[in-house]
Amino acid sequence: MLDDDVKALAREKNFAAFTTLFADGSPQTHIMWVDADEEYVYINTEQSRQKVRNVAGDPRVVVTIFDAADPYHYVEVRGVVVDVVGGDEGRAHMDKLRFKYTGETAPTDSSVARVYFRIAPNKQRSRRQPPRLSSRASRSG
Repeated sequence: MLDDDVKALAREKNFAAFTTLFADGSPQTHIMWVDADEEYVYINTEQSRQKVRNVAGDPRVVVTIFDAADPYHYVEVRGVVVDVVGGDEGRAHMDKLRFKYTGETAPTDSSVARVYFRIAPNKQRSRRQPPRLSSRASRSG
């Protein structure tokens, strides 16, 4: 089950940093459109992208969603990709995201294979305030 704060940010027009792992363990992060239901976070991409190959090799991912209205408010979901959904369902999900983020209703180009990742959370956290400056940092200004 996703935390309420995660669901709220994922369902609004906020961007997410999506991190996957290369075969050597090094991270790759992309800024993505994001979605969620009650249990899972969803990220959509083209089937041919490196992140799809990364997830096939290691399903552990991190999704950090930033509140567009307040960049000090964000949530982080560490989890695993439990399903990769493609075909008509992948394109339909992309159409839903395109409308959410741009207002465009044109269908996704059917010549581009789309997939979405269903991400189950292992750990969730949120932050709503700016980091505190140490007294040393505040005196240096």
